[in-house]
Amino acid sequence: MKQFNYFLLSFFLLLCTGSLLQAQQRYIDEVFTDVNVTYDVTYGVNATVLYFSVFGEAIPEELKMDVYEPAGDTLTERPLIVLAHTGNFLPQPNFCQVIGRRDEEFIVEMAMRLARMGYVVAVIDYRYGWNPVAQIQEERVYTLINAAYRGIQDLRTCFRFFRRDAAENGNTFGIDVNRFVAMGDGTGGYITLAAAALDEYQEIILPKFTIDVNGVPVPMVLEAMNGDINGTSVGVALPGTPFPMGDTLCYPNHVGYSSDFQLSVNFGGAMGDTSWIDENTVPTISFHNPYDPFAPYMEDILVVPTTEDLIVEVQGSYTVQAKMHELGLDDVFATEDWIDPYSTRANEVNDGFDGLFPVVYPFEINSLDDTVFVASPWHWWDPADWVDVYCDFEPTVDLATQAALGDPSMTPERGMAYTDTLIAYFAPRACLTLDLGCDLSDFITTSTNELIKKDAVGLTISPNPASDVVEFSTLAEHPMQDILLYNAQGRLVQSTFEINNNRIKLNRGELSPGIYIARIRFAEGVVAAKVVFK
Repeated sequence: MKQFNYFLLSFFLLLCTGSLLQAQQRYIDEVFTDVNVTYDVTYGVNATVLYFSVFGEAIPEELKMDVYEPAGDTLTERPLIVLAHTGNFLPQPNFCQVIGRRDEEFIVEMAMRLARMGYVVAVIDYRYGWNPVAQIQEERVYTLINAAYRGIQDLRTCFRFFRRDAAENGNTFGIDVNRFVAMGDGTGGYITLAAAALDEYQEIILPKFTIDVNGVPVPMVLEAMNGDINGTSVGVALPGTPFPMGDTLCYPNHVGYSSDFQLSVNFGGAMGDTSWIDENTVPTISFHNPYDPFAPYMEDILVVPTTEDLIVEVQGSYTVQAKMHELGLDDVFATEDWIDPYSTRANEVNDGFDGLFPVVYPFEINSLDDTVFVASPWHWWDPADWVDVYCDFEPTVDLATQAALGDPSMTPERGMAYTDTLIAYFAPRACLTLDLGCDLSDFITTSTNELIKKDAVGLTISPNPASDVVEFSTLAEHPMQDILLYNAQGRLVQSTFEINNNRIKLNRGELSPGIYIARIRFAEGVVAAKVVFK
């Protein structure tokens, strides 16, 4: 009977070890079925210039977000992703655009999937407002740069909101305040990249971000008037600006709490200037269509899609990730040997800059005798939405409308397929950057994945079965590195990293009674062993 049981155990371990590549695990797979969404949560109040033509001054505006959480989750501290949509700082459906909302198709799909993976996702609105119809080009540039600055403040305000809520209100949304991700699409990508790199106001004072006032170059953004880069100081309009003297342009929110986040993710955005990137810049992952006609892939002039305005020279995802690589800022994932198919594909076209996924989509649209390239193939929408779209000006070529109505491949199926790619490339790198305890043996090749016998390292597990605590011990010359515990369905339920010891006790915690498989990693390889909790 003992021989028969040993045979069954060996066969079970073999099946479990061999099937780990297909195991469902949090932060890699969608392990939850349902998502709870709390709509229209106010995360701050700040001054908007969107209605300046009506009121003749900036007015306070509530900053809103929708919060997505995995339903039925028992964890009380989950990593947070703040997701900013695109929109060119103009309200949809104005200015010939159908995307740029919290409830647009791509943004909702992304938030739902990430929540089902175990994240909490806050989809935010940020302040709109600039003057795309100003007669003078310099005024159009000035107002747009100010809008981008407000977007950075709002993103950082949202992170402070969650830290304050955790400290003062009982952590309403169950957030891990040490694991924050800033994720942005299009315009949101510009915001997240800037927020990831800007350390202080002085970095903004560059020649291209100045305006001529009576022959004197003056910064387009003034800290005394616009508030600090975090939105934690009062900003008051100065004489000689488009606003009434003394008009409040920035209200402090959640002062005293950190605006920091640990990872930046950019879908088709660019950075105002890569001189901002330094040792304080957080690791960054970028997705970009090299054929994007609006946001440059490398270094070029920013083109606003809705107005066709040439604004300022910016640096796109390729240039950003190249500098990140040069400074070693992405070493947390860039030094790994990735073997998954998404990484393999990215590495075929990203010139060795891990963290950059060039989404090559050169589809041309020929309409009205003009050639247009699809900027972001992960977008899709209901063509019926265009019934409510109108233009506030007369563009020479309505690029946005052509791209929407002239692309026969623009379908939900295409958009979701690209969303698959974005998430599959992001997920394992986020696991490393945020130290989420994922088993990445299906993504990274190492010399320690080989299965070895427990006798080779002198592994003992006691007591086994156990009630609450189980102790692992090994020979002195074979210290344990990591222990990953899986349930009978192959799902990762507990992880302990960087042990570097020959003895460790694991608490059962909230685990149910039953059989579990422990994968104990050593320098020589991995031991798979059964653990039973009574």
